Amino acid sequence: MGRLTTHVLDTAHGRPGAGIAVTVFRLDGGRRELLRAVTNHDGRCDQPLLEGAALERGSYEIVFAAGDYFRALGLGLPEPLFVDEVALRFGVADPAAHYHVPLLVSPWSYSTYRGS
Repeated sequence: MGRLTTHVLDTAHGRPGAGIAVTVFRLDGGRRELLRAVTNHDGRCDQPLLEGAALERGSYEIVFAAGDYFRALGLGLPEPLFVDEVALRFGVADPAAHYHVPLLVSPWSYSTYRGS
């Protein structure tokens, strides 16, 4: 059964990104919101973002509210933040596969990859 998962790591502080709002959109035929979730203490969502029949072949976007997370830490960062909302767009070619889309983020940079 295919599924979409994520994991957020705060690379500036060397810990999971807990409490980060995550929104998933389907992009084929417009931009349609599918769900909202929040990362847990381990920087993961408690359930897959999408699984089974809900994960279809096509284009998706995950938006991470990283700026809200860093603001809540009270770091005294300059506004507007350099990294605020992080939008990752990706394609699902095989909906029966596991698509793990992690986010490594700091107030100054971010990266992603297709994980396992």
